[in-house]
Amino acid sequence: MWSQLSSLLSGKMDALATSDHASVVSMNMFVALLCGCIVIGHLLEENRWMNESITALLIGLATGVVILLISGGKSSHLLVFSEDLFFIYLLPPIIFNAGFQVKKKQFFRNFITIILFGAVGTLVSFTIISFGALSIFKKLDIGSLDLADYLAIGAIFAATDSVCTLQVLNQDETPLLYSLVFGEGVVNDATSVVLFNAIQSFDLTTIDHRIALQFMGNFLYLFIASTILGAFTGLLSAYIIKKLYFGRHSTDREVALMMLMAYLSYMLAELFYLSGILTVLFCGIVMSHYTWHNVTESSRVTTKHAFATLSFVAEVFLFLYVGMDALDIEKWRFVSDSPGTSVAVSSILLGLIMVGRAAFVFPLSWLMNFAKKSHSEKVSLNQQVVIWWAGLMRGAVSMALAYNQFTRSGHTQLRGNAIMITSTTTVVLFSTMVFGLLAKPLIMFLLPQPKHFTSCSTVSDLGSPKAYLPLLEGHQDYEVDVGNHDDGTEPTIARPSSLRMLLNAPTHTVHHYWRKFDDSFMRPVFGGRGFVPFVPGSPTEQSTHNLADRT
Repeated sequence: MWSQLSSLLSGKMDALATSDHASVVSMNMFVALLCGCIVIGHLLEENRWMNESITALLIGLATGVVILLISGGKSSHLLVFSEDLFFIYLLPPIIFNAGFQVKKKQFFRNFITIILFGAVGTLVSFTIISFGALSIFKKLDIGSLDLADYLAIGAIFAATDSVCTLQVLNQDETPLLYSLVFGEGVVNDATSVVLFNAIQSFDLTTIDHRIALQFMGNFLYLFIASTILGAFTGLLSAYIIKKLYFGRHSTDREVALMMLMAYLSYMLAELFYLSGILTVLFCGIVMSHYTWHNVTESSRVTTKHAFATLSFVAEVFLFLYVGMDALDIEKWRFVSDSPGTSVAVSSILLGLIMVGRAAFVFPLSWLMNFAKKSHSEKVSLNQQVVIWWAGLMRGAVSMALAYNQFTRSGHTQLRGNAIMITSTTTVVLFSTMVFGLLAKPLIMFLLPQPKHFTSCSTVSDLGSPKAYLPLLEGHQDYEVDVGNHDDGTEPTIARPSSLRMLLNAPTHTVHHYWRKFDDSFMRPVFGGRGFVPFVPGSPTEQSTHNLADRT
């Protein structure tokens, strides 16, 4: 008996060791592919037609074909998709970095427009996609989908991915357009995930006006509570670092505290059943405004590049996996008997995305232009087309939400769910590769670059992590007078913008009131640029010595 038990345990240990070794082999190959994506993306950087997202998709597709051939058509990917891997480890650094690198001055100056596009526009797109799919898909034989599934489809495909457009746009040439596309993108992702969470928390088998009101109330609660939690965590980190100032003894501690507090905000939101994506987004915005200025100069450089690197690697990882999963035999087997249905579903979804996008971009742009007095603050028709195009691409958030709704641990056994997964993969691949590749020629055609343009950090926020340059020593904002100087004169550069801002910008903007409140109450307590206390070894002392040396 003991010999049988010993042999059984030995066999299980051998099987476990084989499984562990297979996992190690898979991870080695995946890391090698990540390195390949980065190298190829660097080599293709000059033409700016390709980016790491498209490169990772193509490499993932090629790798999937190779694995299919090696495995005899049994599998196309190295790793099985894990919702926990995405939502707990990969998504937080991507969203946090978006908030951490956001141009706060442009963000709050165009705050109302960004919220209209990112929140109200997402609701409009969500409604059109959900009810369009509900009315059309029922006529197709795609399996059993209930009302909650159709509403989830609306939330899934309302989430945009404008990375390809942002890589072509220049924030110095078109600061307003860049701010709107970037700001709308991060608010859109947060709104889509909050909508998705609200849908999953309700029993929508029977719906009436009471359920609809509860749904909207739950959505607003998630949105507001998540925002408050993210801001609170960011302010807490700023207060702790400002009061204790870890940089006197070790810069490693303050960098580690910033990273852990950022991740803590996301996990607290999950703990309290809030939206982690919205919480970590506003935590990033608050940290970049207060906490980042309270650490040492070396820690500023470290955190800026560390957060950007983590976000970059996570994005490449996701697109690489999406490329491999696009050829997953398990899901395509369910639609192999009716490929026309899968193509029809994907085409309908693309059409609904385009219609839903146009339904709010152009009307809301007209409404905002009507309310703006200054011509420079208005969005032209060509810029509206660029904003519309930038939101047509779908990416990692859509894929993750689709897996969350239509699979269990990366697998699905229902035909309707399999069709939705394959259609989501098709839409992500098509929109990223086709719309993404066409983004540059479209922008060059609609927004030709001026003949005499000198790049300069002007309307951008010089105090933000994204614009961390030697210019940080100065505290005055500048602007550039850019135009086509056909008379041969040089453009005026680096002119103080205080008078121009006073004459052109209305004093009742959100940004104006926020700056007054921030300077009077927030910065004296939580720190920030110009409000860091004098502590031995602090940035204040260093800047004071530098000023004394120059004088």
